[in-house]
Amino acid sequence: MSVHAQATNKAAVVSVTAFPILLALSFSHLLNDMMQSLVPAIYPIIKEAYHLDFGQIGLITLTFQITASLFQPLVGTYTDRNPKPYSLVAGMGFTLVGLIVLAYAASYPFLLLGAGLIGTGSSIFHPESTRMARLASGGRHGFAQSLFQVGGQSGAALGPLLAAFIIVPHGQTSLAWFSVAAFLAMLVMQRVGSWYARQIRTIAKAVGEGARVRETRQAGVALAVVVLVVLMFSKSAYSASLTSYYTLYLIDHFGVSIQASQYLLFLFLVSGAIGNLLGGHLGDVIGRRKIIWFSILGALPFTLALPYVGLVGTAVLTVIIGMIMASAFPAILVYAIELLPGRIGMIGGLFYGLSFGLGGISAAMLGEIADWTSINAVYAACAYLPLIGLLTWFLPDIRTERSAAH
Repeated sequence: MSVHAQATNKAAVVSVTAFPILLALSFSHLLNDMMQSLVPAIYPIIKEAYHLDFGQIGLITLTFQITASLFQPLVGTYTDRNPKPYSLVAGMGFTLVGLIVLAYAASYPFLLLGAGLIGTGSSIFHPESTRMARLASGGRHGFAQSLFQVGGQSGAALGPLLAAFIIVPHGQTSLAWFSVAAFLAMLVMQRVGSWYARQIRTIAKAVGEGARVRETRQAGVALAVVVLVVLMFSKSAYSASLTSYYTLYLIDHFGVSIQASQYLLFLFLVSGAIGNLLGGHLGDVIGRRKIIWFSILGALPFTLALPYVGLVGTAVLTVIIGMIMASAFPAILVYAIELLPGRIGMIGGLFYGLSFGLGGISAAMLGEIADWTSINAVYAACAYLPLIGLLTWFLPDIRTERSAAH
């Protein structure tokens, strides 16, 4: 473990919660994920304009999310030992360029290029911002990560709404207008980077306890990480079925307009933001493992009913599913960080990367299945994914272990 990682781990325990920094990070996360959510939000538009099938739509999602998935753990591992306070500004720069490329894409390959650039921006943004949020948490790790994440969830929810009000009426080129948001995020991240740089200098000689904690539980770490990855797959695969194809499902199955489908997608994404905030807070209070149990397996009755209800029932159930499933992410992320203290960047990059990468792979696979069968069949099959939540049984109760150790 590097001195920087140990110092960050120690400072996160003893410092007072820095709410201005957390709010700035959450706001930047809102802008970042709002811009990213414009990619799936414009699918109905580009599907018609470029004559794309479901498989090609899935490939755009795959390109967008795999660039983030592959790079994020590498970025996080590097910054664990070599902190880069202003790297988030560069990440936002990639996103800005990606938006412009998407806005003026002359062909399908340019759509893939624009999606890849936005994914690269995400891969740079998440690992260091996860570390900054933990550093500013004052020991309230679940709350800090959920507040940071709720910014992203809120931004993701705004994307379809903005697409309905701006992109649908004004066309694909209006994507370029959102480059202003990327520039604003760069300004905010420059200020946060200055704070982070000062913290690095202040805590450079601090020594944490993370290495000793990690060594005492090394034998169970590998199994726990594998279980967490599989749980992330079940969550990400189901979420991908909604974020990528929900609007198309609503249009095809219920005959709603493009704008109406965007409003319903907005409701689903807002419910995820609320669930995320609740999951992080309750994880601090009652334990991460209990939240992981509920957040994945608890969605099962609602996912099983979803393919067989009407339009109103679909809207209600997706809100419930969104709240329950979204509560898993902060619990999984903080649980993983507690398994591997001092590797905050790597864990942040790995699990944010997994959420992107697994979602992208799932979207591509589900798109092909939808072409072979129907989008209705996809939702009927995905309804059973929350059963994977039973694997939570194999996760050790970290809080119980720590109590026994003391």
